[in-house]
Amino acid sequence: MKKFKKILLVLILIILSILAIYIGQGYKMYKNALDDKPLEEMVQEIRTQKSYTKISNIPDIYKDAVIAVEDHRYYDHKGIDIIAIGRALLNDIRARELIEGGSTITQQLAKNMYFTQDKTLTRKIAEVFMAKKIENNYNKEEILELYVNYIYYGSGYYDIKSASLGYFDREPQDLTEGESIMLAGIPNAPSVYNPKVSPRLARERQKQVIDKMIKYGKLSEGKADEILSENL
Repeated sequence: MKKFKKILLVLILIILSILAIYIGQGYKMYKNALDDKPLEEMVQEIRTQKSYTKISNIPDIYKDAVIAVEDHRYYDHKGIDIIAIGRALLNDIRARELIEGGSTITQQLAKNMYFTQDKTLTRKIAEVFMAKKIENNYNKEEILELYVNYIYYGSGYYDIKSASLGYFDREPQDLTEGESIMLAGIPNAPSVYNPKVSPRLARERQKQVIDKMIKYGKLSEGKADEILSENL
């Protein structure tokens, strides 16, 4: 029994040592990113884009859809969702590869602003540090506004206004409820859910988002049926 405890202790120490190395590397990546471009400068660049859309001009149902499908505890955490990370870790262990990240909206924004899409532990840790910095400097509405203006929607559209005009020929504030929900589901896999290329898959994704909205109390079943009957 004593021998087993010693082996277990050694294994724990090895794991903690390896983790410490990754944390150090992630922190270095985070600091290097900020040295190259401070957060305030990056945010200003995004906000001065010609197609930038203020949160006041984005439909509430679109915001509700994004939060429901991407990060339903968005207003309850400080940039990191421990529950989602734990769930993702279990799924990754089962799959024996990094298949799920558990990223919050803030983490996704951090990644889009500063890092690559590579699924590495070092990048993930750097993303966590950056997400905390973003949350410490901007409120939830500001972060959500930046997020929808700096995410890829497919077909060369990197912000909500470009995607809204490109897919539906409308300004964001003029989107119908069905269009808003469909648009919210596209960034998960832009090439798959492109409504012009794959309207059936886009509809299926819209239904998935609606189901999430019902689950988290953002939409009633009656309203959902009404939206699903909308002719897009």
